[in-house]
Amino acid sequence: MLNDRHTRIVVCCGSGGVGKTTTAAALALRAAELGRRVVVLTIDPARRLAQSLGLTELDNVPRAVRNLPPGTTGSLDAMMLDMKRTFDEVVLSHSTPEAAEQILANPFYQAVSSSFAGTQEYMAMEKLRATAGHRRPARHLGSHRRRHAPSRSALDFLDAPKRLGSFLDGRFIRLIAAPAKLGGRAGLKIVNFGIGLVTKTLTTVLGGEMLRDVQTFVNALDTMFGGFRERADLTYALLKEGGTAFLVVAAPERDALREASYFVARLAKDGMPLAGVVVNRMQPNAARGLTAARALDAADALTEQGRTASAAALLVHADVAELAVRHRALVRRFTAGHPGIPVVEVAALAQDVHDVAGLREIGAQLAG
Repeated sequence: MLNDRHTRIVVCCGSGGVGKTTTAAALALRAAELGRRVVVLTIDPARRLAQSLGLTELDNVPRAVRNLPPGTTGSLDAMMLDMKRTFDEVVLSHSTPEAAEQILANPFYQAVSSSFAGTQEYMAMEKLRATAGHRRPARHLGSHRRRHAPSRSALDFLDAPKRLGSFLDGRFIRLIAAPAKLGGRAGLKIVNFGIGLVTKTLTTVLGGEMLRDVQTFVNALDTMFGGFRERADLTYALLKEGGTAFLVVAAPERDALREASYFVARLAKDGMPLAGVVVNRMQPNAARGLTAARALDAADALTEQGRTASAAALLVHADVAELAVRHRALVRRFTAGHPGIPVVEVAALAQDVHDVAGLREIGAQLAG
């Protein structure tokens, strides 16, 4: 996949805690070693990613990774989505200076621009579209909420244009915006009883000043969101093109593989190009000839002889061997249910990945 110069965007998705960021970073590093110009983008506040790449921090602009392995012929940048800053950039780029100033200074915008439902995923798409224009990116698209929210929302960015459009077209927003759209004193004469009642109620609940902030914000954005929807649709189309590859990342656990099945089905439903599935943290069995049952029998014999230290080592091996068998059975069941989908296994490492050497090791396993 990385050797194919037609591949320009790689999206790593999956449930929480399965190693999406590490997988994306390992792929990005390997692509750079293969001569590609790469930027890895994370939505997570991933300090460990910055550390593993030798960077002190990540922000909304690409930062060059300097400590690449000797002989690397490509380049690697890393960045982390700053949703608020990306939203500000969109406002500045797609509205008049007067409208942009009005929106950015609006107290309601300042309070909620980082917390709209769907905004994070939408801004990830905005940043993807903007960056993909001049780089060959390997990307990780997830969310900082992933460890605490249903993992299926990791594909929310596919629904972001529709959700944001539904928000703007919703009845509540139309009711809020109506008095301001009707305009001034003339509008007050035209407004019907229903709108007037809603406005009065909202003024009572929210307060007159906050309601005016909301109305001003909604009407200022109203001139922009046609462009928002159009750009989101273009990005959505970009993700379906042949130069994009999705990787579903999972762990050898029943729930994680069940979620991976959902991701595979959802991507197929949306016509997104699935490159394969990565199963991280597989338990290797260093002594495959020594099964868990045989190790337990040997441990019992050694315990009777008073050789407790050797018995303890065999008990540890028995646990490891049993875990390895369980992991293998779960992956076999998954592959049987998804024939034809490439699956790559990555063995669990003795410690967390915290440097370029660790990322290279992961990259080598991803490459088989």
